[in-house]
Formats: sequence, structure tokens, C-alpha cells
Amino acid sequence: MAAPAEPGHSPGFKKPPALLRLKRKRPVRRSDPAAAAEAAAAPAPRGSGAARRRNPFSSLDNAPRRAAASSQPPAATPAGGDPSAVPFWQFLEPACEEKPPGRAEPAESSDILALSQDLHSPLAVPKAPSSPRQEFPADWSIKTRVLFMSSQPFTWAEHLKGQEEAQGVAQHCRAAETSLPRSVQEPRLCTELRCAFQQSLLYWLHPSLPWLPLFPRLGADRSMAGKACPWAQDEALQQVLMSDWSVSFTSLYQLLRARLCPYFYVCSAQFSVLFRAAGLAGSAEPTAAIAPTTRGLRHAMRAEGIEFSLPLLEESGARKQKNSEESLETETAEGIRAGSSVEDAGEPAPSDDDDDGSFSWLEEMGVQDKVKKPDTISIQLRREKHEVQVDHRPESLVLVRGSNTFRLLNFLISCRSLVAVAGPQAGLPPTLLSPVAFRGGTLQTLKARTVSGRARVPGGFEDVFSLEVLGPVLPHALHALTLVLGPAQRGSFRALLSPHEPSAAFNTRPGPPQPHSVCVPPQEDVQQDLAACGLHPKTLEQLRQCPTLGKSSLRLLEMKDYSYTWKA
Repeated sequence: MAAPAEPGHSPGFKKPPALLRLKRKRPVRRSDPAAAAEAAAAPAPRGSGAARRRNPFSSLDNAPRRAAASSQPPAATPAGGDPSAVPFWQFLEPACEEKPPGRAEPAESSDILALSQDLHSPLAVPKAPSSPRQEFPADWSIKTRVLFMSSQPFTWAEHLKGQEEAQGVAQHCRAAETSLPRSVQEPRLCTELRCAFQQSLLYWLHPSLPWLPLFPRLGADRSMAGKACPWAQDEALQQVLMSDWSVSFTSLYQLLRARLCPYFYVCSAQFSVLFRAAGLAGSAEPTAAIAPTTRGLRHAMRAEGIEFSLPLLEESGARKQKNSEESLETETAEGIRAGSSVEDAGEPAPSDDDDDGSFSWLEEMGVQDKVKKPDTISIQLRREKHEVQVDHRPESLVLVRGSNTFRLLNFLISCRSLVAVAGPQAGLPPTLLSPVAFRGGTLQTLKARTVSGRARVPGGFEDVFSLEVLGPVLPHALHALTLVLGPAQRGSFRALLSPHEPSAAFNTRPGPPQPHSVCVPPQEDVQQDLAACGLHPKTLEQLRQCPTLGKSSLRLLEMKDYSYTWKA
């Protein structure tokens, strides 16, 4: 019979530390009875200096990662321990590193405290991989935020007069070219400079719904949640919106073929499309790039007779095949392993005709009822395994050329997956972004504001001035802003760029590079026809060049002594 419980004493199951002390005695070596007795007599430490027990619910593979993370040296901070003095480019991700999918783009009304942290960064020049040049490469990705920083104030960009705004709008609509001197001594008093700045902030949008953020559309369900969407349950209204959108889309394509529009974007909830006129990006014919894509979308395009290519996938396959051929030449003794590497490198896999046959060999063995036969869908997925693996990735970029772009136009107008059927974006047509006017387009202005602060330098602090531009910053707008900031800031500024990640794949070359091919510039007649597309001649000359950034985009752009360096 159990002994009666003492007053004020609870049973052992109510005090787990007593059981934990028994477990702590087990690791003690039996060879040392004195140590074991001493450990048994000593009370279990309960203070802050006690050894922490391992969490039984944690994964075993967490410890090496924590150890690896703790072994890395912390980022160097200046004297005084002020983390805001760390250079802002140290936080830039490498080009080969993918961002976490949950990372949100900066909001249109960014916090002033977050902006001040960028301003308090020191003015040391980062190590840029490029050498100083008179022009930076064309970047076809759409920027959601651009932060310009300089030691010269941006007061000239504040409080534009009504006449200056009107002049900037007129210059944009008339595609007027503004010639600025190399350096402006008094930027605040220069009317031409302020008008050119207003001109560089304008773009055209469809549809126009001021209460909804229409860019970006990929992953924008959270920002659109709770907004008024009267068309979500009204099919008649959805048809009206889609019909109006089709007219605007067709108008843009006609302007593109007539070389009166250099390019435009179609941004849907599933993918984005970049249409470029002939003569841009080193191509002598119109092109259309789609990213990201899926196997279902590519299959539907093939069914409509649209011919396309996968430049990034073909380039990777060609590179692997070249490496495998070199390994075959050097390692002739290992033919079997080299042959398997050639198969993995991208050559056509052996046919699987036996998989979808009649399975007569099972009947010959008498086990046709005991073996589960693979269905047709499983066989097809097995064949298309490599194609499915690139879905929703930059490698899934699809390039359409020439007359196939017109087939793509008709395909997108009738494509049901172009418009979401559920969620906050249900029934909302894709967003059209263009640098020139088109039928049904609405003139919009990028949001710009100036902020001043102080940055830590080796000798103390120095005044730093910034200009923040929010919104869909198109390729021509980024170059136009640099043409204005160069003379205004006396040839010295740096820009921190936040690209829309899915659009970074548009920097891929318009075709897979051949072993001895170079990017041929367009002919003279094509270049002359593009002169009426509404862009500045210097901007047009930049966009004519063949893209060189690949899957990456510009993250840091710096001008020093009127020469550019950049980091992608």
C-alpha cells in the first residue's frame, strides 16, 4: 500500500524536474563512482547558468545549420555600433540567389524610417563588376522603386509650377526632344530641366482604376484584398471590361507594327508579356517574350499554331552538351558514364513507346490482372518531366518572333486563363503599360519625393540627398531619368533599383547564341523608322542594343564623372 502523502507535498508526476534529474544521472560514467555519487547528491541547477537541454521536437539537421550560421563573421559595423552606417549595397542579393517567395514589394507609401536607413549609409564606392562606361546596358525589367542618392540636393525636383507640369505633359505627348547642357549650375532655376523631369515621369496605363494597385499583378492578391470590385459577380460588366481591353490591346499592337510604339507590357495575374518592335533588343523583327510560363500554357500555344522557343533552356542545354562533348574527348575510357552525362545534358531521352503500348508482354506472362498498368496521364507527365520542372521559373521564358506575334495577340484575347476566375483579381483584365499614347490608355505619373539626411563617412558625417521614384518604372523612364539627373547632379549620383523579379527574365537575348554568331544590329531603314516611336534618341539607341544581363537585372547604378558603373 502506498505511503500517505505528506502535507504540502504533491505526487511525483506533478514535479517533472525530479524525473529530469534521474535522466541527467545516466550519462555519468560508471567507472568513476565518486563522480556518480557526487552528481547524484548535487541538486539540479535551475539558474541561468544551467546547460540547456535539447528540444526533443526539433529536427536533427537544424544544429549544423545553426553552427554554420554562427560561424560566419558578423557584418562589419562602424565604431559606435550604429547598424545604419553599413553600406546599403551589402544588403543586395547576388544575381544567382533567389529571393524568398514571400518577400513583398515596397508599398507606394513607403515608411520614412525605412527610407532614412537608406540615406544614412556611407558614401564609400562599392566594388562594381563593370568598368566605367558612357552608357549602361538596357534593362527590360520593370522597376517598382528607384532611389537616387547624391551629395547635391534635389530641390529642383520639388514643387513644380503648373506651367512646368503642363509643358512636361505637352513635351511627352508630342515626343519633343529636350537638349540639356552637360552641367546645370542652378538646377532650381532651370525651367527646361524641371519640364524634362516631369516628362520622364509619365506613362500610359489601361485599365484605369484609381482605387486598385494595377501593378504588379503577380502575387498582388493580398494588396487587392478588401477593395471594391463590382465586376466580380457581374458577368455583363466583365464582358464590357474585356471588350474595352481587347480594343486597347489591339491598338497597341498596331502601333507596334507601325513602329510608332517601341514596346509595351501585358501584366496578368499568371504571367507577363513584353512586346518589342522590330529593331529593338538586336532583333530585326517584332518579338514577344512571356514569363513565367507553365506546361499548360505552352501546350495551348502549340495547339494554336504559335511557334516559339525557350532561349534560356536551349542555351543551358547547348552549354551542357558542349561540356559533355569535351568530357568525352578527354575521358574516352569512361564511355558509359560520359554517355549518361550526354543524355542528362539535354539530348532527347530514349523513346518510351513501350509504356503506352498494348502491354501484351504482361498477358504473355499471365500477370496482366496483378500488375497495375500506368495510365496515359502518368506516361505523359513522365515524358514531360524536364519541361514541367522549369514551370514558374525564369528558365520558362518563351520567345515568339515575327508573324507569330499576331497569332499570340489573338491567342491572348481569347485565352481564358488570362483573367482570374476567383480571388480579388477575378474578372479584372490584365494591365497594359506603354511609353506612348494608345486607344483607351490613361496618362499616369510616377510618384516622386525628395528626402534629405546624413550619412556616416570616415571623417564624421556628410549630408546626403535622395530622390525616390515609385511605380512601374519602365526601361525608357529609367534612362530618361538618368539623362536629367546627370546635368542636375553634376555627373555624380547613385541609384538603388528594386526590380519586379518575374520581369527580370526579359533581359534574355532574343535567341540562343550560336557558336560563332554575334548580335547583328538592325538595318539602317529599321533604325530610321523607329525615330518616330516617341523616345529620346539616346534612349532609343540604348534599347537597340542586344541584352547582356541574362536572367538578372540592374540592382545598383552609379554615375561618377559622367561615367556609369553598375551591379546586377
